Amino acid sequence: MKLRIEPLTPERWDDLVALFARPGASIARGCYCMCYRRSGRHEAPAGLAPSEDNRRALKALVDRGVVPGLIGYESDRPIGWVSLGPREDYAKLARSPVMKPVDAKPVWSIICFFVDAKARHRGVAESLLKGAVAWARERGATLLEAYPCDKPAGGVDAFMWFGAKPMFDRAGFVEVARRKPTRPLMRKPLRPSRRGSGRGGEGGDGATP
Repeated sequence: MKLRIEPLTPERWDDLVALFARPGASIARGCYCMCYRRSGRHEAPAGLAPSEDNRRALKALVDRGVVPGLIGYESDRPIGWVSLGPREDYAKLARSPVMKPVDAKPVWSIICFFVDAKARHRGVAESLLKGAVAWARERGATLLEAYPCDKPAGGVDAFMWFGAKPMFDRAGFVEVARRKPTRPLMRKPLRPSRRGSGRGGEGGDGATP
């Protein structure tokens, strides 16, 4: 599948909100990809629903120039999302028995995917992964890490938000650790592009895989 992949910037915020507002996105709009950015128990302010607290927190990141992920467009319609960034931006990873660091190398993490219910089973997640690899490389990342689910074909798992292992196999990721039978930790070394700037965070050109 060919998608136009763009970084989430303030100008594209409403596209992410529209994507998460659709049927089949209740978990996505409840979390707004903030779960792994926090460590320990987090309570929403009094009178504010957790979903709204998460939405505001992600919006605040975007408004100050952080690019927390990429949106996939088909004919200008947002149909997919992938969250990624420097591993240190995801505080919960350090405490996870499954996803804790294997070493001290600087690495970017791919955290989760979301695809519009009407666009699933068409290779959208795979296109988003290709876009994520390109984006990380352009931002100067030299190592990319993911935490997919390794289940039999057709298996259903709550951790499928992380993507399926075969998709990462095809993209050249290699398993480097497995602390739980169905949850490998996989990595892919990247050769930085000439435009790479190290950590990344501000907007940039869209990547079309």
